[in-house]
Amino acid sequence: MSVIILGIESSCDDTAAAIVQDGKVRSNCIAGQEVHRLYGGVVPEAASRAHLSHIVPVVQQAMEQAGVALHQVDAIAFTRGPGLMGSLLVGVSFAKSLALSLQRPLIEVNHLLAHVASNFADPPMPNFPMLCLTVSGGHTQIVQVDDYLDMRPLGQTLDDAAGEAFDKTGKLLGIEYPSGPLIDRLAQQGQARFAFPEPQVPGLDFSFSGLKTSILHFLQKHTAANPDFVKQNLPDICASVQHRIVTILMRKLEMAAAQTGIREVAIAGGVSANSELRRQFQQAGQRLGWKVYIPRLEYCTDNAAMIALAGYFKYLRGDFVAHDVTPMARWSMV
Repeated sequence: MSVIILGIESSCDDTAAAIVQDGKVRSNCIAGQEVHRLYGGVVPEAASRAHLSHIVPVVQQAMEQAGVALHQVDAIAFTRGPGLMGSLLVGVSFAKSLALSLQRPLIEVNHLLAHVASNFADPPMPNFPMLCLTVSGGHTQIVQVDDYLDMRPLGQTLDDAAGEAFDKTGKLLGIEYPSGPLIDRLAQQGQARFAFPEPQVPGLDFSFSGLKTSILHFLQKHTAANPDFVKQNLPDICASVQHRIVTILMRKLEMAAAQTGIREVAIAGGVSANSELRRQFQQAGQRLGWKVYIPRLEYCTDNAAMIALAGYFKYLRGDFVAHDVTPMARWSMV
């Protein structure tokens, strides 16, 4: 019997809905929020208001693209957290209301677990056990994945995420938000000729706060001597910052693979769309004998297909939640 899951994602500034049928993505719709470009970052209050106006049209669009009617939906999966509380409230409340009206079960999904699940959207799919490096604006972690829903973080950021380091650098350089894709594009025109320190963090954990500070001091020093320094060297600065962030990520991932002996390795999250990370990841796979997996670009950034996929795996286990469920701004995978 066919299983149809409606997924809803509203953890930050993208309102998304998707339909997954029997583990296959039938539709994946996203409404972005341009208002945040004016402020150089996500404004929580503006994000939650935009979710309110976007969520119904996005769900309708996802249903139409999939050719599915509401009465055919078997369950509704939603992002419970982690994320911005105001944004999560919109998605959680909508999912609860729709599930109640349709008399369908509710499935809570951890946003970080869903990013890992995005690797199962298309073949070839990873085998278990696998490692997944999840990198986004708010999260950076390495996870050992023993099953679709059995995941254990091996290392995570102690402060700022890698995506935040990209966005903060962009702000310092006068690059509009979101800065990550623009830094990536500029870096392809430059050379990584400026050296930035690598944080000395033991184990498999990450730290990017010190790197952000070193970039700030570097720019202050050089612009004091030459006010046009950034303008004259922008591609090289971007290439150098990107190179350091990616080498930090890859060094830890290689350590995790060596410690666990796992050769099935994947990446996920918004920063997994970065061309330099993808290049170094694929090179490491060839050098170290990994089988590597990278989601399609549409599944890297926040999206509802990954929520619906995780919801599908939970549906098969009968893992549902009651209607008194509430969003969680902070929610660990374990």
